[in-house]
Amino acid sequence: MGALKRETIVVERRFCGPPASGNGGYVCGRLAQFLNSDWVAVRLHSPPPLERPLEVRLSEERASLFEGDTHLAEARVTSAGTMSIDPPSYEEAKAASRKYRGFQSHWFPSCFVCGPNRAPHDGLRIFPGPVEGKNRLAAPWVPDFTLASDNGLVRPEFVWAALDCPGAFTFPDPSERVVLLGELQAALFGDVAVSERCVLVAWELSHEARKHRTVTMLFGESGSCQAIGLGTWIEVSKDKFKGAN
Repeated sequence: MGALKRETIVVERRFCGPPASGNGGYVCGRLAQFLNSDWVAVRLHSPPPLERPLEVRLSEERASLFEGDTHLAEARVTSAGTMSIDPPSYEEAKAASRKYRGFQSHWFPSCFVCGPNRAPHDGLRIFPGPVEGKNRLAAPWVPDFTLASDNGLVRPEFVWAALDCPGAFTFPDPSERVVLLGELQAALFGDVAVSERCVLVAWELSHEARKHRTVTMLFGESGSCQAIGLGTWIEVSKDKFKGAN
C-alpha cells in the first residue's frame, strides 16, 4: 500500500544524542506518536540529523522517517507482554546514581538524556548506577517544566527518551567501540507529571556478539509502572562511527 499521508518534523539541537544527530529514544518517541497503538517498535536505520526538515511517510500501521531518499527510521505497531518487579525507592535510586560510570567515561557527554555535561532544565540528566545487591541499574528522575505539554504532563517523546539511555549502561563499556540504539519497543501505561519523583530501572536481557537486548522501566511517584522500553543496542567501532557523527 502506498503512502497515505506525509508530515514533517525537525529534531532540535537540544535533543541530540551524539553531537550531530538526534537522541535515539527522543526520535523514536516523535515517530511513535503517528501510530495509534499501545505498543510501538521503532527501528533506527541511520543517525537522524539535527535542525533539518525530515519527512514522515505514513501507511497502514507504519510511520517511516526520511531525509530525501535516506531512510532514517521506521515505526511499526507491535505487541509485547508485561512484566512486574519491585522497584527501588527514590532514595535508593539516588544512591545508585552516584555510581554512574558516565561520570568517569562517556561516549557522548552532551547527550540530551544521560550526558553529564548538560545543565538542569536543558538535559534530562538521567544517570543510572548499580543498585546495591541487585543485577540492575536505577536512576531518579524529576521531569521539569520544559518537558510539559499544555496539560502539565510530560510529553510522550520525553518519556520515550527517558526509556532509552539507561539500557546502554547495563552491560560493560565495550573497548574501542561506541554503543548505539538500534531499536526501541515501548509502551506508555500512564501519565507522568512535571516535578513527579520518578525512578528508572534497567537491566540487560541478553546479548549476542555486538548486540544487546535491555529493559528499562519507569515508575511514578506512586510506585506504579508508567512505561516500559525494550531496547536493542549495537556496538559500533569508533572509527566507523566517526563518519556518522
